[in-house]
Amino acid sequence: GQQLVESGGGSVQAGGSLRLTCATSGIASRSCMAWFRQIPGKEREAVASTDVARALRYADSVKGRFTISKDSATSTLYLQMRNLRPEDTAMYYCAAEAYFCSAGFAPREYTYWGQGTQVSVSS
Repeated sequence: GQQLVESGGGSVQAGGSLRLTCATSGIASRSCMAWFRQIPGKEREAVASTDVARALRYADSVKGRFTISKDSATSTLYLQMRNLRPEDTAMYYCAAEAYFCSAGFAPREYTYWGQGTQVSVSS
């Protein structure tokens, strides 16, 4: 079956950097993938996505600070996060959808999800 496992979260001070990794199994190379984040009591929000043509999309709040990338050979997804802010604190999730996908920002567009990795940024 399909499996996504996130890693790389942690606690950093504002201005610091983290790199998240989403290792996958059973995910086709031609898949849309995305990073989402969620704070308790709030809806899950998209951070960045990549489609099968490797087009990238970012939430306005992270543009210029976060970079999404994907190793298509292994379907491993990365999120390089720089200049982190306290408001970036959240549980970060990796998501994937195969074939007929548009790399949109709605959680319902993705079938496969990881368990999440916590990112905490202190001021």
